[in-house]
Amino acid sequence: MNNRYILDYTDENYFRKLERSLKKYNMLAYKKLVFDFYPKLRAGDFVGELISINKHEQTETYELKLPTDSLFIKVYGEVKLNYSVYKAQNTVMLNTLEPEKILMDGHKSELTAYKGIMISKANAQKEMFKIDLLCKLEGKN
Repeated sequence: MNNRYILDYTDENYFRKLERSLKKYNMLAYKKLVFDFYPKLRAGDFVGELISINKHEQTETYELKLPTDSLFIKVYGEVKLNYSVYKAQNTVMLNTLEPEKILMDGHKSELTAYKGIMISKANAQKEMFKIDLLCKLEGKN
């Protein structure tokens, strides 16, 4: 039983907002996170890229890329889970989900979609231009 880890949050309310927004706008990443990665983290299988090690506090920080659409990645960046492992306490601390800005925009208000990619209200024209440009470069319309 000691190899089981407890999932905890740096800021649970904030993280849950990001998680709900991820569920609403990127179901593939959310399902992979909840049904594949959370059980692995609880079992002590730390997936993702090791970002840093703090020997004094005995923590390791990881960044896990979640599956998402390639066009979304080009517009907003990778969808990532950032978490820290406290091995002495058998705790995995869930820090944040990225890209935070668009996920928080999605939590605050209903986002619209343009060519299958969600766009924020604040930068709608810029993001639509970016999506159009990327589609033209890829030969899509």
